[in-house]
Amino acid sequence: MPNRTLLIAGNWKMNNDVAEAAKLADELAQALPEVPAGVEVLVCPPTIDITTVHDRIQAAPIALGAQNVYWEAKGAFTGESSCDMLKSAGCTYCIIGHSERRDYFHETDEDQNKKAKALVAAGLVPVFCCGESLEVREAGTYVEHVVNQVKAGLAGLEITCPKQVVVAYEPIWAIGTGRTASPEQAEEVCESIRAAVRKLYSSKNARAISILYGGSMNDKNAFELLAQPDIDGGLIGGASLVPEKFVKIIEAANQPNE
Repeated sequence: MPNRTLLIAGNWKMNNDVAEAAKLADELAQALPEVPAGVEVLVCPPTIDITTVHDRIQAAPIALGAQNVYWEAKGAFTGESSCDMLKSAGCTYCIIGHSERRDYFHETDEDQNKKAKALVAAGLVPVFCCGESLEVREAGTYVEHVVNQVKAGLAGLEITCPKQVVVAYEPIWAIGTGRTASPEQAEEVCESIRAAVRKLYSSKNARAISILYGGSMNDKNAFELLAQPDIDGGLIGGASLVPEKFVKIIEAANQPNE
């Protein structure tokens, strides 16, 4: 895993009001006075909680991200948040392309591409999500499907440093279902994503970009998943809401690959 940051990211989704978010952030900050070298921890709370969480984790080694962004700088876009707004609230990352945004809110590859370009231009790191449905998986076209999402979502993105973007592979059939891709299944797709990045940018960037797995990773399966050569962390859902489980996943990221 040459020169790649292991990123353990918590996607809180639509959970926790302000008081609950403050409590969870306090617990995480207390549980993580430091993190292992080469490992970065990120939490992405709902927009309403971002400033509260920022205030609670400032002294802890925990980065802050958002769950969504709009690509325009300002204007009549009710309900949206701009890159500058997220930066002013303390965010350094932003999740885009999550299957729930694509499915429930009908966001397209073109939408993700606009968001990715706006984030990178603003100095924020997009956590670009991609993944396949059970139907696509069973049809056997899942690698092509995911690679096409990556090509479309990152097309034309000006990357001078691999740390400017993170890719998260999240098989839709394994999100919140209790099902998890086997380490070998996850590695197959993450390896293909790295090959696609190599063609989009360069071998140097492909070797150094962080690719996460995001399908029901938890404290029980994290070690085996993170041991795969092309999996550089996790985008964690439910387990990120339980400090003890989230910390165990971070500890798993610190284990040497054999």
